[in-house]
Amino acid sequence: MRKLFTAAFIFVSIFGTKVMADIKMGIILGFTGPIESLTPAMAASAELAFKEASDSGSLLGGKKIEPVRADSTCVDSAAATAAAEGLISGGVAAIMGADCSGVTGAIATNVAVPNGVVMISPSATSPGLTTLDDKGYFFRTAPSDARGGQILADITKDRKVKSVAITYTNNDYGKGLADVYKAAVEAHGIKVTTVTAHEDGKADYSSEVATLASAGGDAVAVIGYLDQGGKGIIQASLDSGAFDRFILSDGMIGQSLVDAFGKDLSKSFGSLPGSTGKGAGIFAEVAKAGGVEASGPYTGESYDAAALIVLAMQAGNSADRASIAKNVMDVANAPGTKIYPGELKKGLDLLAKGKKINYEGATGVTFTSVGEAEGSFLEQEVKGGKFKTKKQR
Repeated sequence: MRKLFTAAFIFVSIFGTKVMADIKMGIILGFTGPIESLTPAMAASAELAFKEASDSGSLLGGKKIEPVRADSTCVDSAAATAAAEGLISGGVAAIMGADCSGVTGAIATNVAVPNGVVMISPSATSPGLTTLDDKGYFFRTAPSDARGGQILADITKDRKVKSVAITYTNNDYGKGLADVYKAAVEAHGIKVTTVTAHEDGKADYSSEVATLASAGGDAVAVIGYLDQGGKGIIQASLDSGAFDRFILSDGMIGQSLVDAFGKDLSKSFGSLPGSTGKGAGIFAEVAKAGGVEASGPYTGESYDAAALIVLAMQAGNSADRASIAKNVMDVANAPGTKIYPGELKKGLDLLAKGKKINYEGATGVTFTSVGEAEGSFLEQEVKGGKFKTKKQR
């Protein structure tokens, strides 16, 4: 009996040690909602970085990370904040996410910042988040739409569009990007015939398209979501013959859109944050080896967001929430040894020795003074049944 008790004690002790060694990490993305076709690859990319750090044996002396997923819905702030509250009450050290700008701002303001929990969003791009009173707890590896709108306008000019109608999803992301884009295309001498909002979740968008068509334009800029209202605008445009050329925001770019419309998108183009640099090529190989589809939007940014969290933990030699916040900027920017995807063990080992690192990652990470990526953009077009990159901007 004593042997059984001893064996049981040893088992419980070992099991307890393993549980204590695990560091819970939140991943909150819109697994349902208007970008649900994009988020599985984003989550898998973040989990790839967490697994790489765990498997290295170098994270805080051999600690492991346990990723915990939650659904932001992308559009329902109440549901998103409730999901984030669940993550934080469950003891996560930090959060990779959220995704869409409105829910990201709501989570940061109402949940993460008051609880002193770092959030690193891979895809929230609203210019309004730049001035968020985040107390140093909010970061993003995606650049602001303040630059993204200008880039999309530059591409519109280069594609010789003379007049454009604009429709945007009626939220922080859509309104912010539409405002920037309108001002930028007008500065290029392009006529904006109308700017109208659309609501997601409708079964039919023929009335919205009728309004756009009555204003006219060489093309319609669709600033929205590929699995929701933006898709509906394109469908109604094609059905009515109102437009056959679409200028697409980053939220509209994804394989599900091409699968739905095929060659009908052959005249269309858009842009999204991304890079064709050294890190992007390395990430493609690392992701492939890990069984992750790396070509979709915001996959590199998701890997980078997760990587920055684990490197910040190592820099402070602690999974303490405040320590993570304190060290994110130090590992993201120069000076230090450049670290690329697949090199997290190298970065962790250097940090353990007190050395400086400069995490370049998949997207060439460089943070501004407020903790958001300066970023680069990819001009996108549809060829061969897929979105393809024409060039980096």
